[in-house]
Amino acid sequence: MFGYNLVSLVAILSLGLYVYMGIRVGQARQKHDVKAPAVTGHPEFERAFRVHQNTLEWLVIYLPSLFLFSQYIHAYIAAALGAVWIVGRYVYMEGYIEAAEKRSAGFGIQALATLILLLGSLVGIVWNMLGIGSIL
Repeated sequence: MFGYNLVSLVAILSLGLYVYMGIRVGQARQKHDVKAPAVTGHPEFERAFRVHQNTLEWLVIYLPSLFLFSQYIHAYIAAALGAVWIVGRYVYMEGYIEAAEKRSAGFGIQALATLILLLGSLVGIVWNMLGIGSIL
């Protein structure tokens, strides 16, 4: 049960990072006087906005994969990959807000973690459906 709790904690921390990104969008909106509902204006605001929106796009893939991987493969490994995802998204955020060209490293880190979670979940589900037994 501790492993599943750990995965749940990682999921909450992931969502906490997303909330923090939203706060940064609001701060950039205020700093650069970008009036709602506008989503264009100062480049720094636009980059903060894109970080937030892109993270939402990835959460839809990442979170289900995190929980499925924990159920069908291993909870501790899922939690570790989730922690890598958080670090990758943070690196992505800091790099992208500074300059769009600096987003690649963070993007690659989180994309790799997500891909492992997604493909691992698929393998675990198929493995389970075939009745072969536990992978790990």
